[in-house]
Amino acid sequence: MAPMNPPAARDEDALKELIAGELGAVRDRSFGLTTDVLGGDGLTSQVSPLMSPLVWDLAHVGNYEELWLLRAAAGEDAMRPEIDGLYDAFEHPRAERPSLPLLSPDEARAYIGTVRAKVLDSLPAARFDTADPLMSGGFVYGMVVQHEHMHDETMLATHQLRKGAPALLDPVAGTIPHVSSVRSPVDEILIDAGPFRMGTSDDPWAYDNERPVHVVDLPAYYIDAEPVTNAAYIAFMEAGGYDDPRWWDPAGWEWRTSSGKRAPAFWTREGGRWTRRRFGRTESVPPGEPVQHVCWYEADAYARWAGKRLPTEAEWEKAARWDPATGRSRRYPWGEVYEEGRANLGQRALRPSDTGSYPSGASAYGVRRLLGDVWEWTSSDFSGYPGFRSFPYKEYSEVFFGPEYKVLRGGSWATHPLAIRGSFRNWDYPIRRQIFSGFRCARSVPGEAR
Repeated sequence: MAPMNPPAARDEDALKELIAGELGAVRDRSFGLTTDVLGGDGLTSQVSPLMSPLVWDLAHVGNYEELWLLRAAAGEDAMRPEIDGLYDAFEHPRAERPSLPLLSPDEARAYIGTVRAKVLDSLPAARFDTADPLMSGGFVYGMVVQHEHMHDETMLATHQLRKGAPALLDPVAGTIPHVSSVRSPVDEILIDAGPFRMGTSDDPWAYDNERPVHVVDLPAYYIDAEPVTNAAYIAFMEAGGYDDPRWWDPAGWEWRTSSGKRAPAFWTREGGRWTRRRFGRTESVPPGEPVQHVCWYEADAYARWAGKRLPTEAEWEKAARWDPATGRSRRYPWGEVYEEGRANLGQRALRPSDTGSYPSGASAYGVRRLLGDVWEWTSSDFSGYPGFRSFPYKEYSEVFFGPEYKVLRGGSWATHPLAIRGSFRNWDYPIRRQIFSGFRCARSVPGEAR
């Protein structure tokens, strides 16, 4: 089933049918990432203190579904109230989770299966034409589906951190375009000065941090037509970029020197060439792919070395969504409706695509690959928009507001199409590298005030 486009779904019965299909599709994906091919304690062990055991994620998505779709939406009694604390992401940090009395893989599968059966039984009676914002437009169902897809991406990051033989089948070659010989006709694109409408107030499945829509007036600026490639990043490395404090934020230089990092995560220098470990396989670093697994400090240092800077998230969103011809912000760079073949999303292959891929996914300004491939670091701290209101719980967004977190935009190859749009905001600590993160650069127009 193709991903739904919630704003276009007006018929309640059709929307319920789509929701049921998407619930099934995301569960198939979750089971595919928690397969027994891992063997032994592969689901219950912790590969890094940054990540949960895979079995925790599996039971957590079911517990979240029970909380919101059975208890909150359907008004049913709690099935397993004694496990709520075990799967509360705020009660136990990831480093502690292996020591908790978690459900076994078989118990977790049985529990989330029972939850899902009850959800599907209750779905026909749900009412979406209500003044209740939790139910309006099927918001709470969309929230749960997106939440599970987000955890699937987190589980992919866990798989990438695993040592040992490959556990995931990489789709056959040719499933995504690889056209490294194709270069962009221009390296950067001018975005004209002027106001645009940032965020959304009417997308029924948007999160609280994407709301409300508000006008932002920006000076003219340039933004890279494509994400920064491995080849370009290697040039920064070979120019001594990791050894020159001029390019680094002071906190970034402290991170660089204390950590000893001198290349993106999972890279190794072997026989005069750079290789990378990708889901248990070792391969040469593909020059035309976007650089991946770099932290904010590395992205910022590269941008300074290149004589540029990271874009603000407002600059990123204007380049991605604003259509100057119509004076409207699009849901996706190419338009209002999601269409397959316009972006590398949804785990089509376990990697980004090459420069020049997906030309039909360009924005109104001609900026390419703004959705998919790699999450893109911006220079912005994570905060609420003017008029922000927490919904449906403070722990989704509000508790993370502040200078400790930097905003990422656009999703990655591991992000499902249902869980991304031009207004979507992600955030993380500036030292994080296990996520599928890259970046593109921007620069100010001389004489234009920022």
